[in-house]
Amino acid sequence: MVSESTSLALQRKKVCVIGAGMAGLAAARELRREGHAVTVLEQSGDVGGQWLYDPRSDAADPLGAEEPVTVHSSIYASLRVISARENMGFTDFVFAPKDGRDQRRYPGHREVYLYLKDFCDAFGLMESVMLNTRVLRVAMAMAPPSPACRQWAVRSVRLGKCDDEEAATDEEELFDAVVVANGHYSQPRVPSIEGMDAWTGRQMHSHSYRTPEPFRGEVVVLVGCGESGKDIAMELRGVAKEVHLVAKSMEEVTPGLAKVLAKHGTNLRIQLRLDRLCEDGRAVFGDGSGVLADAVIYCTGYDYSFPFLDTAGAVTVDDNRVGPLFEHVFPPSLAPSLAFIGIPIKVFTPWFFEAQSKWVAQVLSGKRTLPSEEEMLRSVEEWYRSREITGTPKKYTHDVSDLDITYMDEFGHKYCDFPRVERWNFEQLVASYIDMVENLETFRDDYQDNDAIRKGAEEWHLAAHIKGHAAH
Repeated sequence: MVSESTSLALQRKKVCVIGAGMAGLAAARELRREGHAVTVLEQSGDVGGQWLYDPRSDAADPLGAEEPVTVHSSIYASLRVISARENMGFTDFVFAPKDGRDQRRYPGHREVYLYLKDFCDAFGLMESVMLNTRVLRVAMAMAPPSPACRQWAVRSVRLGKCDDEEAATDEEELFDAVVVANGHYSQPRVPSIEGMDAWTGRQMHSHSYRTPEPFRGEVVVLVGCGESGKDIAMELRGVAKEVHLVAKSMEEVTPGLAKVLAKHGTNLRIQLRLDRLCEDGRAVFGDGSGVLADAVIYCTGYDYSFPFLDTAGAVTVDDNRVGPLFEHVFPPSLAPSLAFIGIPIKVFTPWFFEAQSKWVAQVLSGKRTLPSEEEMLRSVEEWYRSREITGTPKKYTHDVSDLDITYMDEFGHKYCDFPRVERWNFEQLVASYIDMVENLETFRDDYQDNDAIRKGAEEWHLAAHIKGHAAH
């Protein structure tokens, strides 16, 4: 259990936040609120993280085999969010529609980026952000006399317009604490397919996909039936000769996808498993059938990646399990001087990042205390065992919700007195998911709210409108 500290003399720490995306900005705001001195290091030329669309792709490494990748963002030009905007804001800075911008409930990626820019402006965060700064190494400065005296050496390099790391000069600075918030949708997770090394066609990960035009008139195989795979398949079918979407099993064919296949079956087809790639250009599927393909796109997800982080083995990534992390945030042996924000998936963002950040900020200031290292490790092991009992693969260790807000609610309530998710928000989340499953092609624009969601959304919009006028 976490208890309140009785000390009135709160500590002010010098904290480095790595990444100025949604999680990093949440951390910066909460750390500053708690009185800490914050420096945010961001390798891109602007804030936004994944939401900062980059038309470039890793042309020299389209599979993303190198770590780290050259281009951080994995967003494609047409991407729209799959969560309603009413569920996507900070608690005190709602993601409200704005005149002259994308006002849809499920807006495009640029609207999220602009919202994060607005958030930065509203709370003066840019004064803490160093752009075009790539973190090269984070390691303990030296063995401290006690954990309370631990410091971290952060080595970084300022990138010029040419992004030439070789020509730049390294800089190293000491910090009392480091918050890692570099996201986890950049380093491609690429499967091992027989023959892929010798196959002569184009192969890439969806990380490098931007627009459909390069695939006009081609036969394309898409491996992976997740949200991005289905999204890209529906977009490609408008220009490609044939699109073959590969699923692991027929269980992945939702009613919504079945409707899409029935409607666009002339050139969009489902296949089960990609068995092998042949030197003659064929892609052979699990049932023995095959097609002469021009391109294969792997929509197979991403790996957690911290190439800059040196913890001497205290934190590792094993089949996408980052650990050990107490409550997915603190490594027990290095807490509280090292923390991770944004590791869990399938959570309300940035709401959950905000709760995590508030907890970290208060622990660092001494307002909250952590359990002993032994207790934290025991909690981590209990979480691992609970995953194993339910048959959850290790790579889903940080999937904490699956349409269950219990963990999110209890986390915020337990560790930082954070407001609980309102009932109508949860109903909207579930309704959005059901709509997506049932009506994949239309759910973002054709939705029917029940009375509770309608009333909650109306009050939300009204409050946002009033706040917007008050701000002016």
